[in-house]
Amino acid sequence: MSILAQAGGPVLVTGGKGQLATSLVNLGGPRIHCVGRPDFDFDKPETLAATLEAIKPVAVVNAAAWTAVDLAESELEGAARANATGPEELARLCAQRGIPLIHISTDYVFAGDKGAPYVETDPVSPETVYGRTKADGESRALAANPRTIVLRTSWVYSAHGKNFVRTMLNAGAKNPALKVVGDQQGNPTSSDDLAEAILSILAILEKDGWKEEFAGIYHACGTGETTWHGLAVATLQDAATHGQTMPDVTAIRTEDWPTPAKRPADSRMDNSKLKRVFGVTMPAWRDSVKKTVHQIFAHTP
Repeated sequence: MSILAQAGGPVLVTGGKGQLATSLVNLGGPRIHCVGRPDFDFDKPETLAATLEAIKPVAVVNAAAWTAVDLAESELEGAARANATGPEELARLCAQRGIPLIHISTDYVFAGDKGAPYVETDPVSPETVYGRTKADGESRALAANPRTIVLRTSWVYSAHGKNFVRTMLNAGAKNPALKVVGDQQGNPTSSDDLAEAILSILAILEKDGWKEEFAGIYHACGTGETTWHGLAVATLQDAATHGQTMPDVTAIRTEDWPTPAKRPADSRMDNSKLKRVFGVTMPAWRDSVKKTVHQIFAHTP
């Protein structure tokens, strides 16, 4: 009998108080057990086995990662432990226990030069330390545990935590004019939407048990595409409906906003496989931004 037959059993979510982990806790109910440092720390491998023994989960969602893209350029070892060798060890421990692992990855595994939305069979071509360590983590996790599902996502935002949407709201409230990069394309993704997709996958695993065809890589990002400038404008337009003054938002080029790590120019991804295999359709990014902005204003004193 599959361990997932223990319907309602605990689901271990790594990532502490990160955006996705928080959304999973908020939406998944009491069965979600979220862990983070120091109790669960990829820099301390012994904490991984101890956590699994304590919680005895029926499935694990690895939302822990080194996400400081620019800092990773100068902190290769730390990024590699968090994004590659740490997830590999977690996958190995899950495999020993027959536990499915859902591992979260990123659009940064691609260079962004395809000129069309990436599909899962496109070869990875990361151009940053962050992207290379995440691509390495994907292959390591898949090799270590045959029951691994990799979900690549992108441009994650939420009503909580530190993210682009909240940054734009704060900046727009203080400044009459903003400059935002307008020549990078991607798929903004609500962490709530990604959490709902994960919970839907877990429900299928519980209902049907593990199937070999479930293993592998999937893209799970907001439906539709835009630029950072487009996302900023949409966010601030929604804020204006709540009474915040709409600033002037000017699009600038990537070279006008230099960063240590190169950003993909066009990291759009295709979600078709996710829908085909699991029946999961990711919501339109524009609708989810509106919902998120409303949530933020609803909880602002």
